[in-house]
Order: sequence, then C-alpha cells, then structure tokens
Amino acid sequence: MKAYKEMGREELLALKEELESQYAAAKAKGLKLDMSRGKAASAQLDMEMDFLDTINSSSDVNTEAGVDCRNYGLLDGIPEAKKLMADMMGVLESQVIVCGNASLSIMYDTVARSMIFGVMGSTPWCKLDKVKFLCPVPGYDRHFAITEHFGIEMINIPMTEQGPDMDLVEQYVNNDPAVKGIWCVPKYSNPQGYTYSDETVRRFAALKPAASDFRIFWDNAYTIHFIYEEKDEELLEILTECEKAGNPDMVYEFCSTSKVTFPGGGISAIASSEGNLNFIKSAMTIQTIGYDKLNQLRHVRYFKDIKGMKEHMKKHAAIVRPKFEAVLDVLEKELGGLGLGTWTKPVGGYFISFETMEGCAKAVVEKCKEAGVVLTGAGATYPYKKDPRDSNIRLAPTFPSSEELSLATDLFVLCVKLVSAEKLLESKA
Repeated sequence: MKAYKEMGREELLALKEELESQYAAAKAKGLKLDMSRGKAASAQLDMEMDFLDTINSSSDVNTEAGVDCRNYGLLDGIPEAKKLMADMMGVLESQVIVCGNASLSIMYDTVARSMIFGVMGSTPWCKLDKVKFLCPVPGYDRHFAITEHFGIEMINIPMTEQGPDMDLVEQYVNNDPAVKGIWCVPKYSNPQGYTYSDETVRRFAALKPAASDFRIFWDNAYTIHFIYEEKDEELLEILTECEKAGNPDMVYEFCSTSKVTFPGGGISAIASSEGNLNFIKSAMTIQTIGYDKLNQLRHVRYFKDIKGMKEHMKKHAAIVRPKFEAVLDVLEKELGGLGLGTWTKPVGGYFISFETMEGCAKAVVEKCKEAGVVLTGAGATYPYKKDPRDSNIRLAPTFPSSEELSLATDLFVLCVKLVSAEKLLESKA
C-alpha cells in the first residue's frame, strides 16, 4: 500500500470506511488489556521465586564483618551490598549509600532535601524566587511528577540518539543560575531506549554551572537491563569524568533492583562525591536509623556478585526479548512505508517510543482505550503532560502475555491507521 499522504481524498474516504469497520469488530471483542506501565511479567516474577528462600529462620544473618542484620546499625548499608550496587553502577564502594526499596524515593528525598535545606550549604531552593529543571523529552513521567510536585519550573530539552541536546543544556546550565538540575536516564532511556554517547557524558562532566548547587540527577535505572546481551551498550562512568573535569560534586547517580528482583521488594542506592554523601547522611541520621539490612543481605547472598546479577538478567532478557521483537515486527509489517509514524528499536530497557503524525497521539490512545487497551497517557512523557506535537506514545511490551500483546499491538496499529486517515482528511477538506 502506498503512503497515506500520497492518497487522494476519495481513496482516504474509502480507506477510512474500511478501517472503521475493522475498528468496530475490534471493539466487539471486549478486550481488557493494560500496556500502560513498564511492569515485569508474571513469568519474570515466577522464575525468581527462589530469591525468597535465600534467607530463612535458620540462616546466618551476620555480615562478613559480623554485624547482625536483624538489628540497628550501618546507616549507609552493609558493605557487601554497597559493593554489589557499586559494581552495578560501575563506581567505587566508597561512593555509595544503599537505601530502601525504590530509587524513586531517593530522588524524591533528594529534591525535597534541596528544597528545605539547600545543597551543601547553599540557599534552600524554597527560599529562591525561581527554581528550574531541565527535562530531556520524551522522558520519564515520574521524574517530571516530582519536580512539578515541588513547584519547580520544567524546561523541555529535545533528546537525540546521542542523548539530550547538549548545546541547549550548556546554554541553560552555564548561563542561568536558576537552573538547579537536569533529569537523565542515561542508559536505555525511558522511553526511547537510547544510551548517552561518550561525548555527551564528557560534555555533562565539563559543564560550568552558573549555580554552584546545580546537580545532574543521573537515574541509571536500566544499567544492566539488556535485551540482547551481545548488543549491550557501554555507558561512560560519569562520576569519574566529573572528577577529571573538576566537578566532583555535580552528580547524584541512582539505581535499584526493582526490575532485577521483585518490584517493590528490591534495594536502591545513590552514588555521589564524598561531600554530597556526607551532606545526605547528615539528614538521613534524622530521617531513619537504617534501611532493611536483611533485604540487602538477601540480595548479596542470592547474586553473590555483579557476574551473578548479569547472569540473572539473561533470564529476564530471554522472557522480554520475544515480546519486543513481536511488537516491532507488527509495527514494521503494518506501518512500514505508510508514513504514519516512526519508532525506536531498543536493545535494552523496558519501552518502545512511537511517534505518530503530529496531532494524533491523544486520539490514538483514546481509541485504543475505547476498544479495551490501556496505553500510557499521551503527553505523559513530557512535563505537565503537554506534548507540543501531540505525537509521542510510550509502548510497554513486558507485562502482557504473548497472546495479549498480539491483540494489543494489532489494535494499536489499527488505531494509528484510522486516526492518521482522519487527520489527513481534515487537511483535504
């Protein structure tokens, strides 16, 4: 079939009628499917049930140094867990604090601490007239929700395959003292699946912020989440690069095992400079006496080291890889050459990013919902849920079963075709 834009009005009208008939038949199936979040599938959770057997009532629950993990102590995490999470991020054990079950909580706390107490002696952000954050787009909706929650102004920074538009990043950071941070998902970015290039990482490290309390929020959520082990992409380690560039305090790096073991039952960590960590721990001593050391110990005993972690991730990849391939095959087969959209082909992470024709994303998501398939809301990948082109849709293939995924993807491409035909007919009225 030729590209829709090449069709005349009569051709489009006939096509629209045919697509509407197919859509009515799809609605009649009464589907109830959810592709709205990047959740682990039941098969992924089932294959790691033995994780729960790692520690039981007869287990030795002391660290290698003899600390009883059932009791208070070790505010910044047991040494073995610090080593495991450091190796996961590619940083030093001394640069790590191990926290609770979610890196999102650490990010929230880090912004909240900056708002209330400032950053390493700087003026608390809440006392400033204006606080701004740079937001690479499309990006992670929960990042944007945090900054919006605190009333921080968010500025869109376009993403490229190499990472954020660094010319814009440098322009804002180096010249505007109100710019206090930037959100980054540097490896297998959410939702596009891009990994920042070495040049991008080095340009981040070489920033010359107008604000001394500017920080890069480096959410390395998918650092070991490859889909194809042989294509796993390398990310330059930013803490080292910042030290080389004379900016040792500029980065907060976050990670967790939320999609490695059990979502909600993992461990998380923050890595940063000694100065940042000391400032963070000064507040942590008031906030908590310590996090769940038994869970930290369970992770160490289960994986043993980073090699064990990566072996475990091969099992995850074997489950999610066919799902990504199935979605991408349908997109190429049904939409390839029609000029109705573009999409990413990630080799890691949890999402596929789809760009419709301008002005079509909301309508596509709504039509899918009407027919029983819930997608991530259009606009969710932009600050304030406002996609200026109304074109980005985040597809999350991991959670549905293979059968459900097939039904959902077929409906999605049908809705893309129908909405696109309607949009083109408007321009030919």
